[in-house]
Amino acid sequence: MLLDAFSFWHYEMLGFELKDWIISFLIVLGCVIIGKILYWFLGNIVKKLTAKTKTKLDDIIIDMVEEPLVFALVLGGIWYGVEYQLGLEGRARNIVDKVFYILIIINIAWLCARLFDAIVREFIAPRVKDSASDLDDQLLPIVRKGVKFIIWAVAIIIAIDNAGYDVTAIIAGLGIGGLAFALAAQDSVSNLFGGFTIFTDQPFRVNDRIKVDGYDGFVQEIGIRSTRIKTLEGRIVTIPNSDISNNSVENVSSEPSRKVVVNLGLTYDMTENDMQKGMDLLKEISARHTDLIEENVLVSFNAFGDFALNILYIYYIRPTSDILDTMTTINMEILKEFNAHKLDFAFPSQTIYTKSVD
Repeated sequence: MLLDAFSFWHYEMLGFELKDWIISFLIVLGCVIIGKILYWFLGNIVKKLTAKTKTKLDDIIIDMVEEPLVFALVLGGIWYGVEYQLGLEGRARNIVDKVFYILIIINIAWLCARLFDAIVREFIAPRVKDSASDLDDQLLPIVRKGVKFIIWAVAIIIAIDNAGYDVTAIIAGLGIGGLAFALAAQDSVSNLFGGFTIFTDQPFRVNDRIKVDGYDGFVQEIGIRSTRIKTLEGRIVTIPNSDISNNSVENVSSEPSRKVVVNLGLTYDMTENDMQKGMDLLKEISARHTDLIEENVLVSFNAFGDFALNILYIYYIRPTSDILDTMTTINMEILKEFNAHKLDFAFPSQTIYTKSVD
């Protein structure tokens, strides 16, 4: 052979000739280059073809398969180049085989997890979001994480078994430290049961506004261990489920309407007709607004205050209306109408009478 004409090709390194090392490296390099070409081909040619089809499933499969497929090709090239070209034998070959078996299993688990996650995201999640029930919205994240956990758990068990370890003995050995693990995992277990309590009692659902443990916000996600709330300031707060189950939870979204109490103080120079006019104006304002529940509006001349004649005005905002905008609109109309009819609002004042002494 041509290579035999060069004596340095036969120089030995770690028990193998230099030419074997070079050929092994070229095989690995060739597989990496082919992997790059395959990745480009899938991303620029195959994806454009699948984009023209009516179904979206082929797009998802190509998108999720391309990276694990390229990794498998490179992995196979490294395996062949290292093991067969170098001619590993005995213990060294056994170790290399075990390592590559584990990597192959991990690659398969990675592919399965990616495919499952993509199918859930593209097909199942939109349907769950559009459904009338909120229970499936709460269960989907848990099922999604649970299936992915099972995929990786099975992959790890198979990998350990292929590595030559007795899986049964390992699982049995875990039982010995079960008590210590249980003691260390008390918080996790309590959070798990707290999550179960939330799902069974359903004190709130996803997208509900709640007040709990000093936080006020909208529920973003209910998980196995914790619940995420987006506060009114826009921050995400993660609260352990055990804290929620052990604290009082106020579900703001469950209120049938928002009660608003307004005390209006008019000056003491108002006449009986002025006070009646003020109460009539409040009723007229309430009747004009569809955001209010008109039949629940209460208006009363309720007190002779220290500084003012008080009118109590109670109204209820519909749950579908914006609370702050409605309150602002009502207050602006009260101010406008009362000023137009010269009904003056009072403020704390004192009248001092002096008496001259002769």
